[in-house]
Amino acid sequence: MYPRSFFDENGDALGDLAGVQSKLSYLLELGINAIWLSPFYPSPQHDSGYDVADQRGVDPMYGVMTDVDELIESAHELGLKIMVDLVPNHVSIEHPWFAAALASSPGSVERSRFHFVDSSDGPPNNWASMFGGPAWTRIAEKDGSPGQWYLHVFDSSQPDLNWTNPEVAADWISTLKFWLDAGVDGFRVDVAHGLAKDMTYANLPDPIGLTQALRFDLDDGSPEAAARRLLIENSGFFDRDELQEIYRTWREVLDSYPGDRMAVCEAWVPAHRAGRYVSPTSLHQIFGFDFLVVPWDSEIMQDTIYRAIAAVEVVGAPPTWALSNHDSPRVVTRLGGGLKGLARARALAMVAHALPGCVYVYQGEELGLPDAPLADSDRQDPVFFRTNGSQKGRDGARVPLPWSGNQPPYGFTESVNPTWLPQPRDWAQLTVSSQQDQPSSTLSLYSQSLKLRAGFTGAASFMESGDSAVMICHRDQGIYCVINTGNNEYLLPEFLQTAEVLLDSESVRALGDKTDVLPPDCARWFRVTT
Repeated sequence: MYPRSFFDENGDALGDLAGVQSKLSYLLELGINAIWLSPFYPSPQHDSGYDVADQRGVDPMYGVMTDVDELIESAHELGLKIMVDLVPNHVSIEHPWFAAALASSPGSVERSRFHFVDSSDGPPNNWASMFGGPAWTRIAEKDGSPGQWYLHVFDSSQPDLNWTNPEVAADWISTLKFWLDAGVDGFRVDVAHGLAKDMTYANLPDPIGLTQALRFDLDDGSPEAAARRLLIENSGFFDRDELQEIYRTWREVLDSYPGDRMAVCEAWVPAHRAGRYVSPTSLHQIFGFDFLVVPWDSEIMQDTIYRAIAAVEVVGAPPTWALSNHDSPRVVTRLGGGLKGLARARALAMVAHALPGCVYVYQGEELGLPDAPLADSDRQDPVFFRTNGSQKGRDGARVPLPWSGNQPPYGFTESVNPTWLPQPRDWAQLTVSSQQDQPSSTLSLYSQSLKLRAGFTGAASFMESGDSAVMICHRDQGIYCVINTGNNEYLLPEFLQTAEVLLDSESVRALGDKTDVLPPDCARWFRVTT
């Protein structure tokens, strides 16, 4: 959930925590059992809240701490768990620590919390920012002279913390305990693979290639994927061995609290490294990004599923599945847009929901939202500005949700002021209210599939379909999921032609005379009883 774009309760045209609380019944009916909130902490919003000025506070734009307390209490009363986003790799330039660092001198305790480095001939090394441009910014010292450089793997408004400093590590333990004491059930750890750095600050052989390798690309075993893995493994600032000691101490804190508290990490790492982040002495889950980029190809899908499950089952961790998030294109847009993109997105969701493990649904995905088209003048993502517009950034997936009505703001707010990102004028058929009573809507499909999957058990196995464009996945108790990524109708095996149809991505209404074939861009769930 991206609170700024979920629902505005106080009428200021910005989503807030009270807005989340007011829609808990909607979320419960959807069939989810936990809510992950992206940052709502005090922030100057240079990167939509991921530039945090106080990890243990609430930004006034979202409410106050009592709003968090009431949200957690209300969610727990409904049986919903609450996860909050942690951003331990960096802080905001408005964080008190960074302000103290700027006011101090080179070599000071205050600067040791960050990566401040001397260099008179340009940046200290060739590291590149993930948001474009160099990963270093030079400050002016107190006397106005050109000073040291500080590291920021992302935007210059997000200076990286120095995790070799014991004070940094200790402060984050305090942050974990603060939110656990407040009652949260878990954490999503932003840039979990990035906390440890090569403290020699050695140059990289291909810094620009590294930033491209770390965009969501499928780890398909190809030579190109192997080359990307090699860049990541030698990045200097990602996926370093020192991370494991950090997360060992975090796991000890989590295990010391009652109620099965957990953490899921965002770590863009090769599949064979994923298990390091979710071992019994580390964190609990790692996001699987492959379904955010998997092509519309059933053979690649099947291979991707095998790889994702194998990457974590060696340490007993569950796989995770996500079709989109706040940092990636919405799945409808990625799979072609329009009616075809929507049909494919619905079918891919049914595949993900049929698999063992944990499913993460990004707000609006259950409505079938595409990326919103935005004018460059409306964009706010630092990626857009740091790349001089060559990369459009992530704003299209962050536009406020449509709840009701025929025109913007679609019930998102009662304010007459414009929303922080403009909503398209053709979303009237995508609102919550327009889909709630429609059996064939994407909202109804998600609600049914998320509830049905709760009863699925056993490992995922696959059977030969006889068609390279068709994948057939099997779970316990006679559950089958079939997806057709080809251009032609697929004649179902005879044992499925007479099986009970649990759900169909093309239409959740009666299938009529189509029970013997599966149309293109469609998925269907069956239950076979003997």
